[in-house]
Amino acid sequence: SWYDAPDEPTELVITFDKGDPVAINGEDMKPHEILTKLNEVGGANGVGRLDIVESRYVGMKSRGAYETPGGTVLFHARRALESICLDRGEMHMKDEMSARYSELIYNGFWFSPDREMMQAAIDKCSESVKGDVRLKLYKGNVIITGRRSPNSLFDEKLSTFEDDEGLYDQSDAGGFIKLNALRLRTLNRVRGGH
Repeated sequence: SWYDAPDEPTELVITFDKGDPVAINGEDMKPHEILTKLNEVGGANGVGRLDIVESRYVGMKSRGAYETPGGTVLFHARRALESICLDRGEMHMKDEMSARYSELIYNGFWFSPDREMMQAAIDKCSESVKGDVRLKLYKGNVIITGRRSPNSLFDEKLSTFEDDEGLYDQSDAGGFIKLNALRLRTLNRVRGGH
């Protein structure tokens, strides 16, 4: 459990290629070796324990206690890398599909055509998810401390909003705000209100 975990964090670097984990701390490993290692290290640090009441496929409520330290570490690490490798639209689409994809698998529909369709989209989206994620495991927490990728979309010059060498013009925001609010102004005009 997390309260029996070490008093010092465990630091790891997980490397991904096309969305798949391929190494821990620079050591190339097979997928099952990575999961085994992360189950050991994550479990020792109290990561990945979940106690929930859920709605089963047949309609009844059941209580479930799950332990997946390796899966939890990989989830957080991959999300951290996706945050710099995927654009906004890709992230939103992946988030929308993830719940349905998980539900299909949970309910036993691994070989269904809809799961296979989603898999093709996920595989396409994963092509650019490449790089390293640095993290700490501490008392049940996965703490991301760094991420880097040759496919990073993060541009510090753009994200400062200040000395960006003309890449971003703050005056453009006024027009964007007016256009973005057009539907709300129309609703207000037709329905009345605020």
